[in-house]
Amino acid sequence: MKAEIITIGDELLLGQVIDTNSSWLGQYLNKLGIGVHFKSTISDSREAITNALLEARHRSDVIIITGGLGPTKDDITKITMADFFNTELVLNQQVLDWVQSIFTKRNLPLIDSNNQQAMVPKNCEVLWNKNGTAPGMWFYENGKAFISLPGVPFEMKTIFEEEAIPKLKSHFNFPAILHRTIQTIGIGESFVANKIIYIEETLPKHIKLAYLPSIGSVRLRFSAYGEYMDMLNKELIPIIHELYNTIGEYIYGEGDDSISEVVGKLLRNKNATLSTAESCTSGFLAQMITSIPGSSDYFIGSIVSYANRIKMDELNVPAEIINTVGAVSEECVIAMAQNLKAKFKTTYAIATSGIAGPGGGSELKPVGTVWIALASPNGTVAKKYNMGDNRERTILRTSLTSLDILRKELLMSN
Repeated sequence: MKAEIITIGDELLLGQVIDTNSSWLGQYLNKLGIGVHFKSTISDSREAITNALLEARHRSDVIIITGGLGPTKDDITKITMADFFNTELVLNQQVLDWVQSIFTKRNLPLIDSNNQQAMVPKNCEVLWNKNGTAPGMWFYENGKAFISLPGVPFEMKTIFEEEAIPKLKSHFNFPAILHRTIQTIGIGESFVANKIIYIEETLPKHIKLAYLPSIGSVRLRFSAYGEYMDMLNKELIPIIHELYNTIGEYIYGEGDDSISEVVGKLLRNKNATLSTAESCTSGFLAQMITSIPGSSDYFIGSIVSYANRIKMDELNVPAEIINTVGAVSEECVIAMAQNLKAKFKTTYAIATSGIAGPGGGSELKPVGTVWIALASPNGTVAKKYNMGDNRERTILRTSLTSLDILRKELLMSN
């Protein structure tokens, strides 16, 4: 079964509004075993909508359209679809009563454009919108399902889940599909692919592997397709087991796990505490840690020591270190981490110092040079990295790497 998503709106094409609808629909449909093989964003014009529907009818089984169902003149999806399905708009009394009740409750006058919300194509089935005034619409023709939904995300999601999905299940047989996503960190896409090439090459045809890279990490998504979920799960178990045997040192979690969440659980399980001394990451590392609910159980605080004076005054980094080897050095981050650990009385302390750029680099210390130190009950370790020449990526990579260093230390000390 092939699905297609069409989003309508000049505001989407102009970038004034970010299209989150197609992303959400794609993920939802994928979980159901319905493959989305085409997406398009088109303007608010009859010609664009009609052409998109004509093309979609020939290549897809399920066509989902979002947008263009509002009360204003530029919302022409409804009338265009009526023309497309050779019908006319008729008054739906239930929808009209609903619209009127909404305006009555809000003590607002009901104008003609609002009444027009109750006009729907004669041959469609109304998909009830309990969160707004624009109903969704269902058309079924020659084995194809056309679903028209409002563009407002929370309205669209509710209608799709509660109204459209039951209809889809009554008209189509959904295949079984099982996804297992493995989260890796500290290894690039090409390197991880090279390490697991034999696993990928021996996968059965109904199990696919997708590489989903992002800054500092790569997600490995295994998708198994078949008739029986239990059978698919049994097939994936030894594959995932072999993956852990091969690249286990780079795997930090599965599914939607974040490195911050994983580290937080490890700290909580050990009843341990953490603090951070940040220079080049300037508080971003602390923000990642505290983005997890309940992080106050283990995170004590941070000192953003951006200036050398703060490194010396608040973290007791000797002036001699700053004046000789500099702030971006092994000696400096070791002093930062050790002194913060003692000052805040935490089990662990992380220190970062580097040159995020775009300026400030030198031949010996080019832009992207970063030192990270971890002070722990087992001593203090420090390592030098080159994170590249992009400021934002350097900050993110440094923060992710810092958390991964701590993760590995926590696992080793278990």
